[in-house]
Amino acid sequence: MSPLPLYSRDQYAAPILMPAPASRARAFAALAAAGCLWGTGFLFGKWALTELSVGQLVLYRFLFASIGFAPATWRALRRVETRVARQDFSLIFVAALLGVPVQFLIQFSGLARTTVSHASLMIGILPVLLAAGSALFVHERVTKGRWIALVTSMLGAALIAFGASTGEAGAQASVGGDLLIAGSLITSVAWILICQRLMKTGRYSPVSVSAYVMTLGALMLAVWVIGTEGFPPIQLSARTWVSVATSGIMATTVTTYLWNWGLARVPASQAGVFLNLEPVVGAMLGVVVLHDILGSYAILGGLLVIGAAVFVAATD
Repeated sequence: MSPLPLYSRDQYAAPILMPAPASRARAFAALAAAGCLWGTGFLFGKWALTELSVGQLVLYRFLFASIGFAPATWRALRRVETRVARQDFSLIFVAALLGVPVQFLIQFSGLARTTVSHASLMIGILPVLLAAGSALFVHERVTKGRWIALVTSMLGAALIAFGASTGEAGAQASVGGDLLIAGSLITSVAWILICQRLMKTGRYSPVSVSAYVMTLGALMLAVWVIGTEGFPPIQLSARTWVSVATSGIMATTVTTYLWNWGLARVPASQAGVFLNLEPVVGAMLGVVVLHDILGSYAILGGLLVIGAAVFVAATD
């Protein structure tokens, strides 16, 4: 059952004060930084997958992320006022379940059944899904200009995917794989909105929400991966260890802190457009580091994504 209906109209009936311009600018900067750092995960993941399975890679990534979250988790648990309130146990549990094991295992299962271009196209829909979810369940006002920016961002992601598809020799897409990707995006929207709801209670800071949700999610993921595949190997090359450690600390811990900090200060419908910076950065790293060839469609798509992000950040 989806947790999204937990939002009620009365909970968000009171007017929300808009942050000061300087605060909004910092929030957008944090969201943009998170989107860019998430893009590095493509490169590190590709290197790590030479020695690890998908499940082992994701497990190591979140174990390192949990180490990054450990100081914040410890501080939050030690203070009575920042411990998880009894009425919030179910929300944090659902956010952790959807945000880590369900989202990532479904998404990578879909990637194994479809092409990279199809998966990228589906992921490009996420900002629009987030805006729709915010409007429907949190009753955020989404202006016509923001909808145009979101659709433009989605179009940019589609162009990036189309440009990258020429390198997928022999790969075959499937409806089942695409549906799994779509399902992972729905869980991602639910995770984002639940985290936002927890922060709006005033009991939890972005840091404590990030620490609780990601640490609990990593424990759930460990139970699943170890139960189905056994313990992951430890005899790995230095490059693989650096890849999983960096993707865990930088592309998970740091990005989650930045994302939730920004999300606490701007509407989710505005924040969502910055998610599409991820494929832009991933494509750029592919060209610079892996010597991929970036076509004109991908370049145009990247410009559309960046332009949409700038538009949303510049408009009220």
